[in-house]
Amino acid sequence: MATDSWALAVDEQEAAAESLSNLHLKEEKIKLDANEDRAAQSLLNKLIRSNLVDNTNQVEVLQRDPNSPLYSVKSFEELRLKPQLLQGVYAMGFNRPSKIQENALPLMLAEPPQNLIAQSQSGTGKTAAFVLAMLSHVEPANKYPQCLCLSPTYELALQTGKVIEQMGKFYPELKLAYAVRGNKLERGQKISEQIVIGTPGTVLDWCSKLKFIDPKKIKVFVLDEADVMIATQGHQDQSIRIQRMLPRNCQMLLFSATFEDSVWKFAQKVVPEPNVIKLKREEETLDTIKQYYVLCSSRDEKFQALCNLYGAITIAQAMIFCHTRKTASWLAAELSKEGHQVALLSGEMMVEQRAAVIERFREGKEKVLVTTNVCARGIDVEQVSVVINFDLPVDKDGNPDNETYLHRIGRTGRFGKRGLAVNMVDSKHSMNILNRIQEHFNKKIERLDTDDLDEIEKIAN
Repeated sequence: MATDSWALAVDEQEAAAESLSNLHLKEEKIKLDANEDRAAQSLLNKLIRSNLVDNTNQVEVLQRDPNSPLYSVKSFEELRLKPQLLQGVYAMGFNRPSKIQENALPLMLAEPPQNLIAQSQSGTGKTAAFVLAMLSHVEPANKYPQCLCLSPTYELALQTGKVIEQMGKFYPELKLAYAVRGNKLERGQKISEQIVIGTPGTVLDWCSKLKFIDPKKIKVFVLDEADVMIATQGHQDQSIRIQRMLPRNCQMLLFSATFEDSVWKFAQKVVPEPNVIKLKREEETLDTIKQYYVLCSSRDEKFQALCNLYGAITIAQAMIFCHTRKTASWLAAELSKEGHQVALLSGEMMVEQRAAVIERFREGKEKVLVTTNVCARGIDVEQVSVVINFDLPVDKDGNPDNETYLHRIGRTGRFGKRGLAVNMVDSKHSMNILNRIQEHFNKKIERLDTDDLDEIEKIAN
């Protein structure tokens, strides 16, 4: 009998261990999915940016040496660039420096070179800024790597490579090599290209194991998308190992869209004695946005209410947010059956497919975009003036996600325009979520009767 209870205890222990192991695996998968999402989001932003974002955030510059004169530039001519680089800058459509470029370029092009940690969102011109710094420091007569740029993924490395090729168009002596998976070189071969761009694992191999690159000859080291980088297993350690091989006088430049503690700690390890450029966060406001809720008793009723709203909302462009891919796919299909022109943005799409959908929406070929929260992060379409929360945003514990709510509906009231947000409520639970959102923002959300078409017309115009 004692043997039986001992065996039972062992079985229970094994089952508990297996369950714990499964839980860890699940957590790792969630983490991996979130990291892939971050990298995909960043790539998506690059693909859909046709021009620079008109950023109203204030730039704060913290200098390493507070006594040195701080200056910014209002034109590219002031930077005294090589003529062929200035030509490349203008050919890319940059007429004057963006906010981040005004402050970052004088620091990056200073003599002696200055180290920099900069916070910069997608679409602010930061890639062009660090590419210009790399191209300016290269000695074309020296046929070996002098500038090294790390990107978190293969696709993001290719995007940066495109900018280098465009900006260096009139500088044919400058050559670029990609240190990415699948780019196989003969052992013992030395690289003659002056600029190398790649992912941390491959770059580390090329510098240490394979010795294609002599890290001691690197003059400029760029670490791009640091927040995406540290979210990827192994990338942080690999980046630090590469940085430690570089000469002391190598210029270190690090860029990140966000500056949470983990990114900041990493940045300080990689960039000694930095100048820092931060964006002061602009307060998003709900003052110019009219908010309503519609009371329903089921998903089908929500759909009916949406159809009643539809005629009014397509006057402008609208985004409809769903909690899951499944709901988003169902909703887009149902709206299409009713003969409505809708676009669907879904997580299982390839990044290039998502970019094409956003482009069509931006051009007004479809007036309504159905999406999940994950897909729409960071997407700015200026014409959006209506947002419908088919599902209210909640976090993983089912509590109101106030930040996401603000981010979703905040896009309708941009640039001082009046916006409209309609929230679908279909249970006591979702009413409770809505009440907590109202309390958090201290803004009343009015009830809307979607059977009253006059009322809908009034709010949509």
